[in-house]
Amino acid sequence: MMPTKNPRLNVVLDSILYSSLTRLASQEGISLSLAARDLIREGLEIHEDLYWQEAARKREETFSSKTALSHEEVWK
Repeated sequence: MMPTKNPRLNVVLDSILYSSLTRLASQEGISLSLAARDLIREGLEIHEDLYWQEAARKREETFSSKTALSHEEVWK
């Protein structure tokens, strides 16, 4: 068996999460590891989206159309 190049992570799940993950992996025809990886990736993307949504909301609070640069001014 060849060692993997990718880092590994051990996670402890309660029985309900484990059953749900097992069912999802079976339905998708993938391993538990791939199902967990995909869900973690999706969760991180959602987390990142929420972060940037909040950053945009804060910027909107300070936005002033009177002081904003026009498209032409920005791309001279």
